[in-house]
Amino acid sequence: MTDLTLTQLVLVLLIFVWSGFVRTGLGFGGAMMSLPLLLLVDNRPLVYLPIIAVHLLIFSTLTVWQNNRQRVATAEKKPSTVDWVYLKKSLKIMIIPKLIGVAGLLTIPAQIMSAIIFVIISVYSVTYILNKPFKSSHPVSDGIFLSLGAYISGTSLIGAPLIMTVYMVHVAREKLRDTLFVLWFILVSIKMVAFLIAGVDLQLQAHLWLLPATAIGHYFGLKFHQRLVSADPIIFYRVIGTALLLVSTAGLVSVYW
Repeated sequence: MTDLTLTQLVLVLLIFVWSGFVRTGLGFGGAMMSLPLLLLVDNRPLVYLPIIAVHLLIFSTLTVWQNNRQRVATAEKKPSTVDWVYLKKSLKIMIIPKLIGVAGLLTIPAQIMSAIIFVIISVYSVTYILNKPFKSSHPVSDGIFLSLGAYISGTSLIGAPLIMTVYMVHVAREKLRDTLFVLWFILVSIKMVAFLIAGVDLQLQAHLWLLPATAIGHYFGLKFHQRLVSADPIIFYRVIGTALLLVSTAGLVSVYW
């Protein structure tokens, strides 16, 4: 990244602040809401994907650890902030599609697959904005969405919104973000192993100045999430639905830009 101009460097820094805010505030969308912007500044996805992955590993771990540490320290008889039961159940569905995506064993045109997924997400997001969400009573449809999301997260880092639509139905809102963070940690760890095997440059020097930028966004994201969870459930789901719609719109724009 040493070949970027000063203006580009400032823009990249601000985008990573935004990425940290979105990821911590909502629990998803940090990569999808920042990657299209980063590619407008400098169209080299393999430069930014490892950085985004490392930041996700660091700040997801920090957030979940802090939340559960506070719960133990105050001796509160509250359940874990992570829904381990549904996490384990969903991972059994996602792990094989994830590995297939990482290995690139299936050749599906990226534009077609991405467009289909973003359209599905857009439909789901509108139902949450209108407070008439789909309530899937069929594990088959959940399995399809989880599998597709895991596969796409294996080929890139943009499967989160599709997985999110399923998790919103099955996980309590106060546990939603931390459960997603543990899931992202597992899925991104697999992706990082693939990066290492492929010899992708992890841009370690860039972390020295981008980690503080993401930390700033992370701090304000924590404040936003606290207000979001304590808000009326209708407001909570409308905010999440709006975020999903923005993510899918940004995704469609980046696919056909």
